[in-house]
Amino acid sequence: MLDNLTQRLAKVVKTMRGEARLTETNTAEMLREVRMALLEADVALPAVRELIARVKEKAMGEEVISSLTPGQALVGVVQKELASLMGADLGEAAYQLSFACQPPAIILMAGLQGAGKTTTVGKLARYLREQKKKVLTVSADVYRPAAIGQLQTVTAQAGADFFPTLPTDKPVDIALAALDFAKKHYHDVLIIDTAGRLGIDEAMMQEISAVHAAVTPIETLFVVDAMLGQDAVNTAKAFNDALPLTGVVLTKLDGDSRGGAALSVRHITGKPIKFAGVSEKLDGLEPFDPTRMANRILGMGDILALVESAQKGMDVAAAQDLAQKLKVGGKFDMNDFKQQLMQMKNMGGLSNLMDKLPAQLQQAASGANMGQAEKQVRRMEGMINSMTPLERAKPELIKASRKRRIATGAGVQIQEVNRMLAQFEQMQTMMKKLKGGGMMKMLRGMKGMMPGKR
Repeated sequence: MLDNLTQRLAKVVKTMRGEARLTETNTAEMLREVRMALLEADVALPAVRELIARVKEKAMGEEVISSLTPGQALVGVVQKELASLMGADLGEAAYQLSFACQPPAIILMAGLQGAGKTTTVGKLARYLREQKKKVLTVSADVYRPAAIGQLQTVTAQAGADFFPTLPTDKPVDIALAALDFAKKHYHDVLIIDTAGRLGIDEAMMQEISAVHAAVTPIETLFVVDAMLGQDAVNTAKAFNDALPLTGVVLTKLDGDSRGGAALSVRHITGKPIKFAGVSEKLDGLEPFDPTRMANRILGMGDILALVESAQKGMDVAAAQDLAQKLKVGGKFDMNDFKQQLMQMKNMGGLSNLMDKLPAQLQQAASGANMGQAEKQVRRMEGMINSMTPLERAKPELIKASRKRRIATGAGVQIQEVNRMLAQFEQMQTMMKKLKGGGMMKMLRGMKGMMPGKR
């Protein structure tokens, strides 16, 4: 997301090497690059103007401390103002869902068709289930074919409850019936998925306003596709005029988007971006943090998100079992190797981890094809699955005839089996060095890095 802006700002830092301070001339030069990058990233013109004006005011004449170049100093100012533009000045409480009402807390989802509303309802239901909430979902979309069935499917996958409706029912009646059901069955949260259109129209706005008036939700979230670009601004304005929005959910941030919507929507609506959709999977919904997003845009990475991915994806019990096994003299085998591959997949794969690293580390690995690397990981998993239980426990038994059988079973060349065995031996050597409590120390160190549960 916003790769172009990241690259342009890196170029700004390079060109400013050797300057002693930020002057009107060199600041204007750098801001021209920043402005062009923002416009190319589909950020709305009013938002660009405000950001540039604020950066210019803060940066002019700022002394550059000895450890920084003027380019780095300007990027520091841009980082603060980007975070502010996305709502960092609103305070942490603004980004949390409100449950300050008598249950059930009603969340109304609004947005255009194709923005990912229904999938987002499933993701949000799963997110709230992880917060120990009893969640009910209902579809008030009686126009789109299979909308009700789609929501029923994603709700079941999220482990929440679904209120069934018919395409012949009226949206207001659906919402009231679901609310009555939620009250009788002691649900904590009711999420209402509303109908979208391919474009904004009067009938749609009247209908969603009527649903809102009937159930008075505590949260009205506007779901917007990050790939909409400038159109996101017009859509956001129309919904903000028709509904008392309380927040925004940005979807498809993992897509081929220039990401300008992330900077524009908050500026246009004045409402906080509460969540960001970062993958198609049901666990691909993250609470939005403006400061961390600004860091990622500017190539500073998001190490905290990386640690959180590790915290969610890591099977701590399995890691402790492996540590204990090595401690008492057990050998690292193919079953353990497969477990390590699965842990990495659970953290979102290589490309997801790379996206959270600082730009310098991403550039260092720029020659690596992440798609190819992930494909290789899947092949390695297939090769291990083609082994017998004895071969997994004692990889030293794998000689020529066994290699041929494994290669045939996994649909790969023998050379790939040899390469995988060589990588396994490297891992096995590394694990030997972690004997005698070394791995437990490493685990304790990682635990210390992990943020507390919210």
